[in-house]
Amino acid sequence: MVHRTRVQGRPVADYPQLPPETLRGRVRRITEVGEDVLHRPCRQVAAADFGTPGLSALVDDLFATLYVAEGAGLAANQIGVALRLFVWDCTDEDGVRHVGHIVNPLLEEPPVAGRRLAEVGEGCLSVPGPYRDVARPDRAVVRGWDKDGHPLTVEGSGYFARCLQHECDHLLGGLYLDRLSTRARRSALREMARRRDEVLARREVMATALAGR
Repeated sequence: MVHRTRVQGRPVADYPQLPPETLRGRVRRITEVGEDVLHRPCRQVAAADFGTPGLSALVDDLFATLYVAEGAGLAANQIGVALRLFVWDCTDEDGVRHVGHIVNPLLEEPPVAGRRLAEVGEGCLSVPGPYRDVARPDRAVVRGWDKDGHPLTVEGSGYFARCLQHECDHLLGGLYLDRLSTRARRSALREMARRRDEVLARREVMATALAGR
């Protein structure tokens, strides 16, 4: 049997269209480029916070906000919480859906020898609107913990690898814009200024639909 969904890095036989966390969560405002919380490293989640209702609620809120924004991944500082945590719900090029969260993640740097870079259009929920080509390794391994403190290793290739790397960048205070030339960055910010209202209006529509479920 071919499993088309992987939750927390593990294949599952069946999974709902909406992760359960999404229906439990509260939609939060997404921070935008220029806000301080996005441009400084996040702090580690303390050992005492694992397994607490507060951490679980934060995961739920991230999933709800991710759904409304129609994104692939979302880091805690993108809803204004400077903690090392992100969630994902994205489908890769092979049609496999990946869903999960990870706390205090560490991205393993692939060896230079044999590493293959893929340059693909990349966007960001904190930079609403534009996409620009960004070169990243086509494979990624991230190690960390789940919200209850259990060790977790997640591996991805292609688009999912890009998602994992993108979110790890966020937790270090980086945006995909930082990987662009000055000219490309300025172009992206101009496009964001033109398209921002349209994108935020779409999120409002999605938030209303979620509230009615």
